[in-house]
Amino acid sequence: MHDIRIVRADPAAFDAALARRGLAPVAETLLAQDAARRAAQTAAQEAQARRNQLSKEIGQAKRQGGDTTGLEAEGAGLRDRMEALDAEAKSLEAAQTSVLEALPNLLDAEVPDGRDESDNVVLHQHGTPPQLGFAPKQHFEIGEALGLMDFAGAAKLAGARFTVLKGALARLERALGQYMLSLHVDEHGYAETTVPLLVNDATMYGTGQLPKFEEDLFRTTDGRWLIPTAEVPLTNMVAGEILPEAELPLRFAALSPCFRSEAGSAGRDTRGMLRQHQFSKVEMVSITVPEQSDAEHERMTRCAERVLTELGLVWRRIVLCAGDTGFSAAKTYDLEVWLPGQGAWREISSCSNTRDFQARRMNARYRPKEGKGTAFLHSLNGSGVAVGRALIAVLETHQQADGSVRVPEVLAPWMGGATQIG
Repeated sequence: MHDIRIVRADPAAFDAALARRGLAPVAETLLAQDAARRAAQTAAQEAQARRNQLSKEIGQAKRQGGDTTGLEAEGAGLRDRMEALDAEAKSLEAAQTSVLEALPNLLDAEVPDGRDESDNVVLHQHGTPPQLGFAPKQHFEIGEALGLMDFAGAAKLAGARFTVLKGALARLERALGQYMLSLHVDEHGYAETTVPLLVNDATMYGTGQLPKFEEDLFRTTDGRWLIPTAEVPLTNMVAGEILPEAELPLRFAALSPCFRSEAGSAGRDTRGMLRQHQFSKVEMVSITVPEQSDAEHERMTRCAERVLTELGLVWRRIVLCAGDTGFSAAKTYDLEVWLPGQGAWREISSCSNTRDFQARRMNARYRPKEGKGTAFLHSLNGSGVAVGRALIAVLETHQQADGSVRVPEVLAPWMGGATQIG
């Protein structure tokens, strides 16, 4: 959510910032709504001041035995006018909020210009795509040949975009999640957290999923929402709070199922596990002061990169361009992993700094150590990483010519010492 004072201060700059995302100017509309709202509020305050004065005049006239009929009639008219002005101000405020809440975050100056993912910029790469010495298979070919990945069975149970994993692959998925969560908690300083998988409207609104992305979500019959990522409940834990600066930063991590309708993705990644309605992910969330959020963004991204390195994967960091940066983010780093079976780079983690955009929606503040008053927090989120996509990358990267799969050494504690799946 944006502060209308930013629009008032420099409407041209606000429109120019939105133009980087390919959006039309809105400052003129917002300022007109703002001026009308303020005028209505001022008129209501003036009417209230006159009513207060009338009350004194009526009291004085009654004490002197005078006629108060005219004064009382004026007071009744002012009461009706105040009610109308209050209603008008509320309506104008709602209209202004409706425009503001649909606008994405303003981009960091370092975000490159561009229209879509083809304009994203590669910052660095770890490793080089391996030469396996045989024709690599895609993950679903490997999993089905092992008899441990069942898409037909999942479709019978739930429909398309679900998967049943069995035996060693089910254990491998569990191992990946446990390894990543343990790494972030034990070595990266995140507090392990278990969160609700069902949340209310206010929680979805706080991180920017509502109202704009309703079609991407699953809703229950009692009005709750299945979380698309643990970012939603983790970030909202500070909603409505005023935190002492001495308690910051807060860092949370959760391993949770995630649920997405994949609206608009018809025909994309229809085979395999790349785009599912249900998947697991280890999520990292940081809550910090504004001066530290850029450094926290770098730190969080390095935490995710370590996962990929320890799994023996080839990966690269990219910074998303203006046209590909998500709604709530001011700046986003994506980590992409090389999939030999696909012969392509695919996203496996996304780490974003939302600055105070989500905090304004949640009314989440902190009290500085020095100075008076409060200020909005900065919130960040990142995948550390998506478990299903990590499973895909491990299968395709560590596949062997005989159809077996080598298990990364770091997963041994959760794999019962197994070094190979075959």
